[in-house]
Amino acid sequence: MKKHRIRLLVVDDHFFVRMGLTGSLNGEPDMRVVAEADNGGQAIQMYREHKPDLVIMDGRLPGMSGVETLTALRREFPNVRVLMLSIDEGEEDVYRAMQGGACGYLPKATQLQELLRAIRAIHAGERYLPPALAARLQERGPDATLTAREREVLELASKGLTNREIGEAIGCSDTTAKWHLKNIMQKLEVTDRTEATRVAVERGILHVE
Repeated sequence: MKKHRIRLLVVDDHFFVRMGLTGSLNGEPDMRVVAEADNGGQAIQMYREHKPDLVIMDGRLPGMSGVETLTALRREFPNVRVLMLSIDEGEEDVYRAMQGGACGYLPKATQLQELLRAIRAIHAGERYLPPALAARLQERGPDATLTAREREVLELASKGLTNREIGEAIGCSDTTAKWHLKNIMQKLEVTDRTEATRVAVERGILHVE
């Protein structure tokens, strides 16, 4: 009896990355790449057409991000299984992906053998995170996630804006802006804006261009 192969959709906006992944995965006796996509919209279309067992997706896609694509896929296909690959290992990026419904998360620097282990584990119904990333998520407090508004306030504060300027930018009073900053510093367990910015960059909440 012929063994069922794990049918894969590879999503990455870099052609040579897709080519490398596809070549490596198709070399495995129990895997087959059935489709490729270079952006979120195309990924959704390819999923509709091919119904793969698992999606391997870059977390940083042009236009629609990896997490946004994951959200859209789960809305239409609640049982979709997605393994997120990203150059970012920031705690916030991993947290958002896993909260968004990803079944696993790996840095792009991961060795092939770990990628294969992750694919097989997720196909078997498990979740997969490298031990170091899993430990960092376990240490995270239940209320440590910044809201979208708090991330916006922190980004403005990181650029040196005053409470009044932040309030004007987001349409609130300087008192409300100050309250947001107080909540942000409590969640990040810091005492000033400079430290908040540093921790936010380390965790991947803010991205320095």
